[in-house]
Amino acid sequence: MSNGGIIGPVNDPTRADVTTTFTASGTYTSPGFGPGQADYLVVAGGGAGGGPGGLPGGGGAGGYRTSFPCGTKLSIPSSPISVTVGAGGALSPTNAKGGNGNPSIFSTITSTGGGGAGINTPAGPGGNTGGSGGGGAGDTGGSGGAGNTPPVSPPQGFAGGNGGGVCVGAGGGGGAGAVGSNHSTGGTGGGPGGVGLANSITGSPVFYAGGGGGGGPAGPSPATSGIGGNGGGGTGNSTAGTANTGGGGGAQRAGGSGIVVVKQYGAGNVVASGVWSLQCQYNFKKQGNWTG
Repeated sequence: MSNGGIIGPVNDPTRADVTTTFTASGTYTSPGFGPGQADYLVVAGGGAGGGPGGLPGGGGAGGYRTSFPCGTKLSIPSSPISVTVGAGGALSPTNAKGGNGNPSIFSTITSTGGGGAGINTPAGPGGNTGGSGGGGAGDTGGSGGAGNTPPVSPPQGFAGGNGGGVCVGAGGGGGAGAVGSNHSTGGTGGGPGGVGLANSITGSPVFYAGGGGGGGPAGPSPATSGIGGNGGGGTGNSTAGTANTGGGGGAQRAGGSGIVVVKQYGAGNVVASGVWSLQCQYNFKKQGNWTG
C-alpha cells in the first residue's frame, strides 16, 4: 500500500476512544463523529457529618453508578447531553443533622446524594438515607441511614453505621463498597466510614465514594474519631469529604463533591497501525524480514 511515501501492510483505520471528565456541571457533546457507545462513571456528592455538637455521625458517600468495565453501555446521540455534578452536603448549623449530598446525572443515569449524619439533639440521632446512608449519632445509639435509596441494581451504596450509648462514639457513613462501621468495636470511639470502590475508567484505578468517619466522645476520657473510608471519606471531627470523589464528610465536616466520567468508543481521531516509512521497508526487505 502506498500513501504519500508511506507503505506498509493493509490495515483498517480505527478511531480512538475519548474519555471526558466532568468535575463541575456542563454539557457533553459526542466528539464530532455522530452517535456512539459509551461507558460511564456517575458519582453523587457525599453527605455531611452532623454538628457541630451532639456527637454526630459521619456523612454517607454519594451514590456510585458505573458501567465500566462490564456493564451495559449507553447510546450517545449526536445532540448534546446535560451533565450534572452534585455538590457535597453542607455542614449544618450547630446541633443540626448533616446536609444530604446532591445528585449527579448523566443521560438516563442518576446517582443519589449521600445521606447526612445524625446528631444527638432534637434534630434527630438517626442518619439520613441516600446513595449511601449517614452514620447514627453517639450517646443515644442513633441508627445509620439506609443506602441505595432509591434502589438500583447493582446497589449504588450501603447503609451508615449505628452510634453507641452514653459516652460512646457515633457511626461512620456508608460507602459504595461497604456499610459504615458502628461505634468502634470494643471501645468508645467513632466508627470508620465504609470503604469506596476503585474504578479505572480514566486509565488507572482511583477510589471513589468512601463514607465519613463518626465522631468520638469528648469528656474525661476522650476517644478517637473514626477514619474516613478509602475513596475520599473524611475523618471524624477532622476532614471534609474529598472534592470530586463523592466522599462523605467526617463528623462536623462537609461532604465532597461528585464526578462524572464518560468514555466514548471510536469517537476520536483516526488511528492506523502497521505503517512503515520507505527506509524501514527497504531495511527489512534487505534483511529478509519484510512480510507485507
